[in-house]
Formats: sequence, structure tokens, C-alpha cells
Amino acid sequence: MPPIRKECPPGACICAREALLSQEGSDMRVLLLTREEEQRLIQRLERIASLEDLRHMQALLYRQLGVVLHVEPGANEVRTVLGLRIELQEQPGLCRKTRKSIPAAIRRSLEANLDIVFDLLNENDLLGNA
Repeated sequence: MPPIRKECPPGACICAREALLSQEGSDMRVLLLTREEEQRLIQRLERIASLEDLRHMQALLYRQLGVVLHVEPGANEVRTVLGLRIELQEQPGLCRKTRKSIPAAIRRSLEANLDIVFDLLNENDLLGNA
């Protein structure tokens, strides 16, 4: 069996890791994201080069870990990268720190490459068909 993520200190996280481990037949792929693997993932997310690359990473996260990542324009006007909705869907076993670090890495990548943001906006028809 591959290594799984170590438990967080008591009271420091809301990941419900123990509940996930105790449920028979539950999807435990998210626990394969050890702290070392999370650091590799963060580094990879910071190097996203295109919208296609971002979508590919979203698909890999879902296929390999069962993690659903939403990246889309926010409900209000998008003036900066902060106006984008970047979040991980709630699920047992997903550490609180991971829920913050993955979106932060994607934001850093998008801030460094605004063409991806424009492509994302065009994909949602905010700038297209003008």
C-alpha cells in the first residue's frame, strides 16, 4: 500500500481523516497526497503555462486524488486575479492547509501569466463576442 498522509495535530485541522479511514468503501485517494507530494503539486501548479495546462491539472487532480478543483470567474466583475473563484470542493480527508495552498499556488501562477486569465474569461464568454 502506498504511503498516506499523516494525521494533522489534534484540533489543528478539519479534514475528518479518521472518519474517512473508518468508513468502508470510501474513496481514500485524497490521502495519497502526502506533504511531500503536496509540495511537488504546489510547485507544478505554480508553473502552469496555459489554460489547457490548467484544465489538464484539474483533470489529473480529479483522476488521481478524487479532488474537484473549481477555477472560474467570480460572481462579480473580475478586475484582478482575486476576482476569480479558485477553490477545492469540500471532501473528507482534504487537509485545511491543502485547501488554501493549492488555490494560492494557482493564483500565483495566474498573476505571473495573465494570458491564462484572459483565456479563462474568454472561455466563459466575458470578453469574447464583443
